[in-house]
Amino acid sequence: MFDKYLPRINANQKKWIGISVVFLFVVVVVGMAIGLSKRDAYLRQAIGQVQHKLRDAYKVDVQIRKYQFEGLNTVLLEDVIVLPEDRDTLSTIQKLRVSIRLLPLLFGNIKIGDLDLYDGKVSFVKKDSVSNYDFLFRKKERDTTVIEEPTERNFAEFVEKIAKQVFSKVPNDMHVVNFEVSYKDEDTSQKIRIPEAIIDNGDFETSMFLNEHDAEWILEGHVDGDAQQLSVAISAKDKDTEIPFLKSKYGLKVSFDKLVFDLNRIKKESKNLLLIEGGWEYVNLVVNHHRLSDQDIILPHGIAEGGIQVANDHIALSKDARVTVDNFTINPILKYTLKPKRKLDLAIHTGQFKAQHFFDALPNGLFESLDGVEVAGDVKYDLDFSVVLDDPDNLVFKSSIDDTDLRVVKWGKADVKGLNSSFVYEAFDDTTLLRTFVVGTENPKFVSLNNISDILKTTVRNTEDPFFYKHNGFEEEAFKLSIATNIKEKRFKRGASTISMQLVKNVFLNRKKTMNRKLEEILLVWLMESSGQVTKDRLYEIYLNVIEWGKNVYGISEAANYYFLKHPADLNIGESLFLSSIIPRPKTGLSSFDHTGHLKPWVQRHFNTYGYIMNKMGELKNITVPANYGFYEVVLQPQLRPAAPVMRDTTTFDFDVNEEHEQIMRDIEMEEKAKKSILDKLFDK
Repeated sequence: MFDKYLPRINANQKKWIGISVVFLFVVVVVGMAIGLSKRDAYLRQAIGQVQHKLRDAYKVDVQIRKYQFEGLNTVLLEDVIVLPEDRDTLSTIQKLRVSIRLLPLLFGNIKIGDLDLYDGKVSFVKKDSVSNYDFLFRKKERDTTVIEEPTERNFAEFVEKIAKQVFSKVPNDMHVVNFEVSYKDEDTSQKIRIPEAIIDNGDFETSMFLNEHDAEWILEGHVDGDAQQLSVAISAKDKDTEIPFLKSKYGLKVSFDKLVFDLNRIKKESKNLLLIEGGWEYVNLVVNHHRLSDQDIILPHGIAEGGIQVANDHIALSKDARVTVDNFTINPILKYTLKPKRKLDLAIHTGQFKAQHFFDALPNGLFESLDGVEVAGDVKYDLDFSVVLDDPDNLVFKSSIDDTDLRVVKWGKADVKGLNSSFVYEAFDDTTLLRTFVVGTENPKFVSLNNISDILKTTVRNTEDPFFYKHNGFEEEAFKLSIATNIKEKRFKRGASTISMQLVKNVFLNRKKTMNRKLEEILLVWLMESSGQVTKDRLYEIYLNVIEWGKNVYGISEAANYYFLKHPADLNIGESLFLSSIIPRPKTGLSSFDHTGHLKPWVQRHFNTYGYIMNKMGELKNITVPANYGFYEVVLQPQLRPAAPVMRDTTTFDFDVNEEHEQIMRDIEMEEKAKKSILDKLFDK
């Protein structure tokens, strides 16, 4: 029916069309014939160029005993050896057969069709500080005579290009027989073996063995190089099978029943935006490292879904990204901006969720004090965080939680409700247990809050946590300062501990300085403060009776007697300011005094700072305040005073001002400036 719309072709035109088709066919055949006649020379040239480049740039010798074409588009290599200069052999392959797909090749794309590999080995060997793979990290020398014009990289295009290059090397069909990867140094010798692996039209299933048969993992899934899709599931044949190398090299134990990874799509949304969609899943993931926990951390089941946006100036989670652990799900917003300034943005807005679902989702073994806790009610949490990494002082940190409906039904290993009665406290020096004592009236050294001088309670509170009675366990400005300091120092240098957090750390948690302990501390303080089962006065009373004030000096009763032969009720403003000054570094207390028993001049800084704070807070109105806030009225008891300085001549004394004291002075000054900054911001509010 469409014939009437098509132009009519006469006999002469048909003749010329036929001649044209034949001509094109002849040209293609002749071109292929010429190419085939010269392809062996091209192959020798290509392999020679590769060998030359590796030898010159990386000092690696690639030896190939035999190479040739098989059929139209297949190259066969036999007895391949990769040998770094003056190093052990890195790799050997008995036979490698690779075919190139012709249709993509016509458009300038090199894609692997089929791949066969027989008896291949990759051996990473390290002896002392020398390895046979260090050439991989060797920087190539630049020609200093060449001036490179600056170019602006489009990060989305860069990632897309890498993805295309990787997937172009994925064969449609593959057959691997006897392949192994090994690692050996003075302490470790392990290898992964793959007896046989097959990819059939994208589908694959194989087994990997550790050493001979120490462990076995089963891999199955599907890969599509053209669509840039990959789905792989890795299952351990036996439970608690550890991933090799990690424990011997890094002390890290990792095992799992099953890991699933899906890469569903890599899509160019626009010139400057690439979307990578997929997800991952784990079943019974077990992690153990001494810096995380003393026992195995068990994560029964978790799923992450969504995607990653890669733009020319940022990397971010897609809007539909979500993480689910058991029955608890969050949709985090995370973005890392690359230019013009490096910036990190994070937001979490949970909406209402059942509080128990959150605690059920916590990994078993990670937060020991929370094991067995039971809660009721719904909770809502909101976090907005933003920081320019080169300007952390102006970061944004807003954290709020609606937990009015929360109730603690049962405490876990950390029995917070038990703080209302007497309990045994364990005093540690770092991780060494020094002694135990009862915190309660059974202990004659225990002092109730009412029997401690008001000025001591005031000075300690202003030094450690001025808004202790007003906040719910956390001070937002202190958190902001802590984060900013740690970013600038590029390490965890400053915490943001309130009195509640210090109390929880000292009473319930282990002494190992790990990131998970800080998270555990935050969660336990939240529960303790929101439950209201222990009053603020009782918490402060415990705090003053257990904190360290000197070498093996614990509690305010011991401290008042040790330094001044006094009862806590009789401490004056100067003595109280001194005792508050040594809480961050209690073992330096005696170094604050000279041989006359009076404070050294540099301690005056603390008196000035906290005298200012207490005045501004209006907490000295009913107290007689001597000059310099009682600095000159502080006198150490005679038995603890250091020896008098040695007289060198009639005018010079050897005063004990050493580097340790100078460092203490610097630390105190930085600490006080920081706290003063926080208080000024809070006063402004």
